[in-house]
Amino acid sequence: MTLQFLSLLFILSTIITTALSTDLPLYREAPAFRNGGECPKMAWSSLHKKSLNPLDVIHLAMTLDSTYLRGSVAGVFSVLQHATCPENIVFHFISTQRQRPELRRIITATFPYLNFEIYNFDTNLVKGKISYSIRQALDQPLNYARIYLADLLPSGVGRIIYFDSDLIVVDDVAKLWSINLRGHVLGAPEYCHANFTNYFTSKFWSNPAFAGSVKGRKPCYFNTGVMVIDLRKWREGKYTEKLEYWMRIQKKYRIYELGSLPPFLLVFAGDVEEIEHRWNQHGLGGDNLQGLCRNLHPGPVSLLHWSGKGKPWLRIDSKNPCPLDYLWAPYDLFRHKSLFSDS
Repeated sequence: MTLQFLSLLFILSTIITTALSTDLPLYREAPAFRNGGECPKMAWSSLHKKSLNPLDVIHLAMTLDSTYLRGSVAGVFSVLQHATCPENIVFHFISTQRQRPELRRIITATFPYLNFEIYNFDTNLVKGKISYSIRQALDQPLNYARIYLADLLPSGVGRIIYFDSDLIVVDDVAKLWSINLRGHVLGAPEYCHANFTNYFTSKFWSNPAFAGSVKGRKPCYFNTGVMVIDLRKWREGKYTEKLEYWMRIQKKYRIYELGSLPPFLLVFAGDVEEIEHRWNQHGLGGDNLQGLCRNLHPGPVSLLHWSGKGKPWLRIDSKNPCPLDYLWAPYDLFRHKSLFSDS
């Protein structure tokens, strides 16, 4: 056999193996988004211990998995499309070891100009710490990855915006990045009209030691799908350990029903830098049981979040979308076979 024939055989074998080893869908290539002339030149590397101009570089974290990949791709696309300085945004994706190579290939093919890193989330970190909730999706190990961002990301990343994979941004994310946390570890839109007691079971409120943990605070509900986090203060205060403490309590006593959210409420509620509600128009996926259609909250909108059971891509594909799902659709880069056939 000639060397040329062997090379061709190897290439064909690689293509076939890749095709057989993945069931992840394909996505259209996003256009290249470039900085305007007013944008500072970005200088950041994952190897840097410190960043010289941290406010010039926006660090954004999201999880990546096969179930929510379509939502993640739409979210990234929306961020880039509305950013004044898109080349100054670094995406930090958290995934599991098994899916990382294929997810990296898809992100690279869909966003050829994207500044990104993919980090491995060891699911053993939460093995034995997760208890079942009212929705199976909330029980997945990757749903708890936000607790470990300070450990997963390089030490040179001192601040991060965390986004869930079921949202789109319709404003310049630099506005969210530049907010002053005023000494707080975490910033998020708060919803103080919500009944805080509803997020915990009677076992929590009847135990003086547990209930006493929020005494002296004015805790308000906040959604953990949109957070601005000071990672340096997080590391100094060992907040991962504080969140893990409540996960262990939950495993033993069953003090809440909603996955990774309640530990954040117990650790941070009442000590959160309040961000405008426009940055998390949440609940668009409906309630956690039936996924009924919801309307927008009153006021301006910078971010639309389909938290809850119903996801826009599933409702659109099932030909039963909610009215607001049509606001998500323009950011969907999913390649429908019937529309983008190679035959």
